[in-house]
Amino acid sequence: MVLGAGLYWFQPWKLWQNETVSEALPAATAAPSAAAGPRTVASGELISHEHATTGSVKIVRLPDGSQTLRLENLDTSNGPDLRVLLSDAPVKEGVAGWRVFDDGKYLTLGKLKGNKGDQNYELPPGIDLSQYTSVSIWCDRFDVSFGAAALAKA
Repeated sequence: MVLGAGLYWFQPWKLWQNETVSEALPAATAAPSAAAGPRTVASGELISHEHATTGSVKIVRLPDGSQTLRLENLDTSNGPDLRVLLSDAPVKEGVAGWRVFDDGKYLTLGKLKGNKGDQNYELPPGIDLSQYTSVSIWCDRFDVSFGAAALAKA
């Protein structure tokens, strides 16, 4: 029984399972101007923390004013209970950066859709992006970052 509970908690088989997502950048539903297209307002490159992680992060403003966080060319390990977090924590390399993203102000954008590929996460209307400086691929079960990116304004 203890072995079964341990297997459920750690879910080690996920380390050998990949889930690839190939989402296109969302189209605006009612663009005020046909000439206006999506515009990147912030971006960053993912660094590895607990697991090897690569890819880029962009926050894109769509013509209708909505905003989306986009992960491009994501490549990380799969794991139990992975989330995408916007955070006010600084991105630090090494072990010092593994556990900081839920210490201050943060916003969970949802479960990670896949550990590989391109994917989009809608940001809440009216969000003040100046309060968030980083993005983390966060394992909620073990409170650890798989990888993170500092956001720089475009």
